[in-house]
Amino acid sequence: MQLLPHVFVRPGELRYAKWDEVDWEEAVWRIPADRTKLRRPHSVPLSSQSIALLQELRRHTGWMDWLFPGERSHLKPMCENAINLAFRRMGFPKDVVTAHGFRATASTLLNESGKWHPDAIERALAHGHSNAVRGTYARGQHWDERVEMAQWWSDYLDRLKIGGAVIPIHKLQSVG
Repeated sequence: MQLLPHVFVRPGELRYAKWDEVDWEEAVWRIPADRTKLRRPHSVPLSSQSIALLQELRRHTGWMDWLFPGERSHLKPMCENAINLAFRRMGFPKDVVTAHGFRATASTLLNESGKWHPDAIERALAHGHSNAVRGTYARGQHWDERVEMAQWWSDYLDRLKIGGAVIPIHKLQSVG
């Protein structure tokens, strides 16, 4: 639950994460193609905060294959609904927070910040191109920008935790 907002991957990708996918030296989590929605490998740049969270987690589960092993057996990953069930036990209704919702939140706030190229945000979310022809030719991953964005995003989340400056989001009010 702490790592997901920083990496904003699909909950299933996090659920099935294995320790051998984390490259500590490069600060990258490499998700294999068979576990991604588009069946393409996806690399996630890891911020210093994400690395710190993973290092702490490694103290508890680093001797197992899974980052998040199952409650009943460390030979399987945590259950599909583990994160959402934890949110419910914390009192958050499903219309307020879901594991998958962190992706929409990250996308919205990263786009609204105006700091990042929309294609870099889309690649970070492991989305394909909406325009098939463009997707055929635009194969760049915007890696350097994504690395910088990952750290900026984690720093932004830290500021939210302490009540720092946030990106204002204004609700449109109906007139009349």
